[in-house]
Amino acid sequence: MTVRAVAAIGSVVAALASAGCLSFYEIAVETPIQAKLDVSPFQRVLVAGFLAGGSNNIDPNTETARLLRSQLRTKSELKVIDADVLALVDEVDRRRGAGSGSAPQVETPSDEPKIKNEKDLEEYEKIFADVEFWKKIGEEYQGPLIVTGSVLFTEVAKSGMVSRAQPFIDDRGITRYVEQRQFSNMKGFALAPKFVFIDGRTGAQLYSESFHEEALYQDNQNTPALSSYFELMDKLLPGFLNTLSTQKIKGTRILLK
Repeated sequence: MTVRAVAAIGSVVAALASAGCLSFYEIAVETPIQAKLDVSPFQRVLVAGFLAGGSNNIDPNTETARLLRSQLRTKSELKVIDADVLALVDEVDRRRGAGSGSAPQVETPSDEPKIKNEKDLEEYEKIFADVEFWKKIGEEYQGPLIVTGSVLFTEVAKSGMVSRAQPFIDDRGITRYVEQRQFSNMKGFALAPKFVFIDGRTGAQLYSESFHEEALYQDNQNTPALSSYFELMDKLLPGFLNTLSTQKIKGTRILLK
């Protein structure tokens, strides 16, 4: 269809609508989005644990494993395995100590996590390529799909121009809003998880996907870290779930009659 024809049809529709010959109906629709990973060979899923870091305000390893298990129980056909959450950071540190041939050093208490940023994470991520390690974990639980990965939960602070809706009363006494830009100091949290999916029968990595979300608040607003963590995870969960199962995106369409 040519551009001229499309424009002509649009003009006719507009004319009919102005003349009152058309009615508009808004209907709800659901669009299926196919799963990114074929999980048909598996009946069970093990959310094993995560390399966690960035902040000691919360325990991202335990919280993420608990949340994903809860979501999978209600939104996946896979049976979720109940098991202790693996402390992968400690596992990697143990290997380092054993590989050096010396006894592991006793660490002094610190408020800083061992993994503070993505650079620190690089050395730890080698564990995801350890086929024998994951195959052994899989054998313990009869070859399930294994979900693991990393979770960085960090504090962030930013300054800059932000837009805010400011209320005002017009000459008819009606409250209206106008957008105004002003300089503001913001603080909050960033969540950067990487989900890694491993075949528990072979120990081989099947798929991985990374996400990043931020939540910023006024610098005088005291938002608990755990509350912000769940706020950010709510935004990421649809993407995670779509890896394992077909999801439906809800929306609306306008019909003419």
